[in-house]
Amino acid sequence: MEGKGIIQNNSFLEKSKPYIAMICLQFGYAGMNIVTKVSLNGGMSHYVLVVYRHAFATAVIAPFALVLERGIRPRMTFPIFLQIFVLGLLGPVIDQNFYYMGLKFTSPTFSCAMSNMLPAMTFIMAFLCRMEKVDIKKLRCIAKVVGTLVTVGGAMLMTLYKGHVINFVWSSHIHPAHTTSTAAVAAAADRDWVKGSILLILATLAWAAFFILQAITMRKYTAQLSLTTLVCFLGTLQSIAVTFVMEHKPSAWTIGWDMNLLAAAYAGIITSGVAYYVQGVVMEKRGPVFVTAFSPFMMVIVAFMGSFILAEKIYVGGVLGAILIVIGLYFVLWGKYKEYKEKEAEEIIPEAIKGVHNNNFTAELGTISEDSELDDLESQRVIEPSHTLPTVVISSRMPEPPMLALEAPIKGARTIA
Repeated sequence: MEGKGIIQNNSFLEKSKPYIAMICLQFGYAGMNIVTKVSLNGGMSHYVLVVYRHAFATAVIAPFALVLERGIRPRMTFPIFLQIFVLGLLGPVIDQNFYYMGLKFTSPTFSCAMSNMLPAMTFIMAFLCRMEKVDIKKLRCIAKVVGTLVTVGGAMLMTLYKGHVINFVWSSHIHPAHTTSTAAVAAAADRDWVKGSILLILATLAWAAFFILQAITMRKYTAQLSLTTLVCFLGTLQSIAVTFVMEHKPSAWTIGWDMNLLAAAYAGIITSGVAYYVQGVVMEKRGPVFVTAFSPFMMVIVAFMGSFILAEKIYVGGVLGAILIVIGLYFVLWGKYKEYKEKEAEEIIPEAIKGVHNNNFTAELGTISEDSELDDLESQRVIEPSHTLPTVVISSRMPEPPMLALEAPIKGARTIA
């Protein structure tokens, strides 16, 4: 019994790993949003931040890729190189530059709320690429569609409706002076709110396309650490080219032992290197929709961290939107869980059928042997006819006394010599 309990606990832990990994990853993304917002408010160029971020990521991941994947790294072909090149363009260059620009014009909470459209966009792209199947007759497919719509509705509610301000203890007592400065910055940023929203939508589209292409690339290039290293390295080179075009001041490249260095190192190591690898591992098992379905948690975490660290205001509309987003998230995760269980059952059924066939074959052999034994027994029995038939007497010539041999045969019988 103890061994059975240990096996069940190990099985539960194995099934829980993707969920735990994605939840921990959302905490990492939330910290990146807060640290990056502080760095951008301090005047750091987001183009330079992207370059340093992926330079740190490449430096950290490359040694592990070289050592751990030395003998299993697939051969590099030109189509695979093009896919990795586009991954570097979608993720490090387009997604992050647009996201940082939108973050600078808005706020971390608003940026995360807009990013919650990621599961919906990824689901639509995966459906168009035939990576997701939608069968309206199945409850799990309905759950995924409804969950996606509810998630987008919650994000839109957070964006369009504010309501009353929810006052926390730390908002009014811990950061009274900072609250005033944050409110002033937010009032100035309201003028670029629409521009920031458009940039965030474009960044989310690029991020969804990145997930889809990453899932496609991993089918042929299975070395995940090497893939992460190559994406970060090519993203660094592309970001350097973009920065040279957009930033003409050499002073923009200056970085010291301050928040700018922390933002670049944190974003590079946690949300580029580690995040790309973890997302790839989970995506290989559960698919891109499962990975992106956890992004709403980042918004909830950022809302509270932003209120505590940056003294951002949290409104009733934000709380209601967060509740809808979490409900939609659970709908999507329930649908993906049922789909995963169906795939497991499809993998188990052929083996079970094979075992049933073997058992049937054995049973048939046993039946045949039993039938043959019964036939042998029946052949030894005297079968009484159901109809009246002439009696047949089989006899052989035996030396008999002469007097018996002259007697007439039995009436109604034939003698066969």
